[in-house]
This record gives sequence, C-alpha cells and structure tokens, in this order.
Amino acid sequence: MASPVSECLYCQKLPVLDELMIKICDLEVSQLFLFKEQSYTGRCNVVYKDHGVDFHELSDEQRNAFMKDVARVGKALNKIFSPDKINYGAYSDTLTHLHMHIVPKYKDGYGFGGVFEMNPKKTYLSDSEYQEMIAKIKENVI
Repeated sequence: MASPVSECLYCQKLPVLDELMIKICDLEVSQLFLFKEQSYTGRCNVVYKDHGVDFHELSDEQRNAFMKDVARVGKALNKIFSPDKINYGAYSDTLTHLHMHIVPKYKDGYGFGGVFEMNPKKTYLSDSEYQEMIAKIKENVI
C-alpha cells in the first residue's frame, strides 16, 4: 500500500528531510542526498523522481536509468572514500517513495560485517565538513 504523496518527505520537502539529509544535486531520473548522520562516511541516498512506484512497476528504461544513477553515485563514493565495500539498500515499508541507500563500509569502521543502521545518531559533521564532502561528491558524480 503506497503512502500518500501528501505525507511524503521527498515530494513535500517536509522539515524532517532537512533534518536528515542535504541535497547534493539532480541526476538523470533522481535526486542525490547526503545523510547528515555520517557513521558510514559518505553515506548517500538516491531518490527516484516519482512517488509511489516500486522497482517492478518501472519500465526497463526507467529502471535502467535509476540504476545508472545509483551506479554513478556508488562509483563516485568508491573513488572519493575508498571503502572496503559499498552496501545498497532499498527499503519502503512506510515511505513508499523509491529510494536507494548507498552506504560505504570500512573494515575497521562502524558496523562493518552487519546490516547498516538507518540512523545511528553518532557522527555529525560541521557545516564546512558537509560542504567539502558535497563538493567532492558533486565533482565526481556529475
């Protein structure tokens, strides 16, 4: 069951969106956000342009374009941060706006070897650190 567009933090740009993430840029069929919580250094979210769709509802062309955006971000994060692994997660139990968590993981870092936590609330950066990270990601993803 799809959550209504009127309750979607991405479509309505609800205040909680700004509390959780910073928009980096628009991609081909999605938007790219940086999570403010950075226990997983470089963690981002790729958010599909339309509300209420799931992978199986996309045409081949739409799905391929979305996954191309996801892959572009993964490639950029790998180049910038050199993680040991990048985890990808698409969860939409309560928020049915298609989005993909892109989570760099590091062998000696937080949560390596397990499923990533949605919001550990442990690591936050200064405004200048966020802006520096965003500039690097933008430079490598566009």
